[in-house]
Amino acid sequence: MTARDNSAAESAEPTACRVCQEFELAEAVARSRRDESRATDCRVLRRRHRAAEHGEHPEHPEHREPS
Repeated sequence: MTARDNSAAESAEPTACRVCQEFELAEAVARSRRDESRATDCRVLRRRHRAAEHGEHPEHPEHREPS
């Protein structure tokens, strides 16, 4: 799975939080400008926000045990 596929999976989740939506929008804008560095920053910040504010601790695909 690529970083792009992973972000699509994360973005598919419904979000009601305004901050989460702002990070999603900022990521979309960055990707439209082909600024993958900024897009990655947005994904990291959204993940940190969800952990801090929503108590979510998403599993990082790169750290999963092989099945």
